[in-house]
Amino acid sequence: MTEDAEAGGKPKPQRIRDAATLILYRRRAGRLEVLMGERHGASAFMPNRFVFPGGRLDPADYRIQAAAPLNPVSTARLTRCPRTGPRKALGLALAAIRETFEETGLRLAVPKPVAAAPSSSWAAFCAKGHAPDPAPLLYICRAITPPGRPRRFDARFFAAPAEAALGELRPSQELDKLNWLTPEDTKDLLLPNITQYVLAHLEGWLRPEAAEDPNQPTPFHYMRRGERQLEWV
Repeated sequence: MTEDAEAGGKPKPQRIRDAATLILYRRRAGRLEVLMGERHGASAFMPNRFVFPGGRLDPADYRIQAAAPLNPVSTARLTRCPRTGPRKALGLALAAIRETFEETGLRLAVPKPVAAAPSSSWAAFCAKGHAPDPAPLLYICRAITPPGRPRRFDARFFAAPAEAALGELRPSQELDKLNWLTPEDTKDLLLPNITQYVLAHLEGWLRPEAAEDPNQPTPFHYMRRGERQLEWV
C-alpha cells in the first residue's frame, strides 16, 4: 500500500515521460524488413518483448548540435500536436537517434565534428567526428503507454531507411537478439500491441504518396476511462 493510500487519498498518478522510437527498415528480395530486438527479462518495462529501439527524451537531446534540420514533413506532422513546437520535434527525433545508437550500435550520422557533446551518451555517439542527422526520419505514429504499467511513455514513432545508419549491430543491456525481421517473422514473438499495429501499417505509411505528404494524418493511440482511443492528428 502506498503512503497516499494509507492517508486515505488516491494513489499518485504515474508520470508520463516523452519518448521516441526509431524503426529502421530495408528491403530484401522485395520484402520489407525492420530492425527489432528483445528486451531483457529483468527489464522493468516490457520484459521479453520484441520492440524497436527507443527510449525517453533527455534534456541533452535539446542541446546536441545536429548535422541537419528535421525534414519538413516530420516537422509539420509533429507540430500539429499540442505542446510540440519545432524545437521539441527536433529533440524527439534526436532522442530516437541517440537511443538507437545506445541499444544497437548504429548511428544515423554524417561526418561532421561536434564542438561539445552535452552528455556522455552524446559524447560516445559523436566520437571520431560524427554528428547526428535527423533528416531521414519520418514521423509516423504516436502512442501513450496504458495506465497500470510500471512506466508510462508518450512515444513518437519515426521510420528511417537502413542505409542512413552507420556501424555494425551489437546487443546492449536493453536489447538482445537484434535482427532484421519481416512482419511475418514476428507472428510468433511476444510483441506489444502498439508494435503489432505499427508492423501492420508500416508498408502503407512508407508509400511515397503518404511519406511525402506533410498533411497526412498520423495515428495517436491512448486510453481514456479504460477504453482504447485512436485519433488522427
